[in-house]
Amino acid sequence: MNRPLSYTDSTNEDIFARICHAIADDGYIVLPQALPDELLNYLFVNLIELNPHEFERAGIGREEEFQKNRFVRQDTIHWLEPQMEFAQGYFAWMEELRLRLNRHLFLGLFDYEAMFAHYPEGAFYKRHLDAFKGNTNRRLSTVLYLNPQWYPEDGGELLIYQKRQKTPFATVPPTYGTMVIFLSEKFPHEVLPANKSRFSLTGWFRVNDQNPY
Repeated sequence: MNRPLSYTDSTNEDIFARICHAIADDGYIVLPQALPDELLNYLFVNLIELNPHEFERAGIGREEEFQKNRFVRQDTIHWLEPQMEFAQGYFAWMEELRLRLNRHLFLGLFDYEAMFAHYPEGAFYKRHLDAFKGNTNRRLSTVLYLNPQWYPEDGGELLIYQKRQKTPFATVPPTYGTMVIFLSEKFPHEVLPANKSRFSLTGWFRVNDQNPY
């Protein structure tokens, strides 16, 4: 439906600079409106029209350690591919961010993977790290929220912690267009139950396994 969007908006140059500075200084950033409106809206309209029968139950771990545990997480997911026509503008935006981060912070980011996640009413994801134990492949996490007309009583907040701390230092409502970016190995986080369906686009910038980072 409609034409795919390409990343051409030079006004986002300031966004990329803000992200680089925040990751260097704090390791994370919360952006109420990161993507251009046209790109955000086009992405949202196409994502919510994905076939729900093509979603799979999310799991934890990787390869031989992969498991599906409903006591840890209860979302369903649909992986995105760069060749998907409607997602090309989003992947182009992330590629520009990858290049900027590597240029300014020398993170050695190699590629990007992304999935569309649906949390049904009451679903949650308990405290966890995105980087798997003994594997530093995931270097930087991104979460884009796609929930129009989201109110405080709807719940579903993202809680971000410092390691070894029991109290979160950041609570992020999953409001439409908000993007959170953080170092995958540094910040444990969790998703609280929501009172209605909750949607997000989650991704990870990865490094090569041989990369010293």
